Amino acid sequence: MAKIVLTVDDSASIRQMVSFTLKSAGYEVIEAVDGMDGLDKAKAKACNLVLTDQNMPRMDGLSLIKSLRAMPQYRSVPILMLTTESSDTMKSQGRAAGATGWLVKPFDPQKLIEVVKKVIG
Repeated sequence: MAKIVLTVDDSASIRQMVSFTLKSAGYEVIEAVDGMDGLDKAKAKACNLVLTDQNMPRMDGLSLIKSLRAMPQYRSVPILMLTTESSDTMKSQGRAAGATGWLVKPFDPQKLIEVVKKVIG
């Protein structure tokens, strides 16, 4: 059975690229348009990995991570930030919120697959 990846980004083009990249590597992908949508979809279906942007309307990535980490079923699920933010301050906030790792946009599809395979197989 394919591992399920939830990708949360307000940019349709980024969601499409992530989705295409991961589906071509054999993963099932659920797309969400912002943090609130992502939280709803994470509650509706258990995911093996969450990829989230930081800057989004309604709920940003850090808030989404904190909300997911508060749920028992997401305490140990890997959560990766995929964002244009690359400052050390933002990365440490991400780690404090519970992010497993950090990828900077624009991303290299091959690197994305490598990282996903490393964290969920």
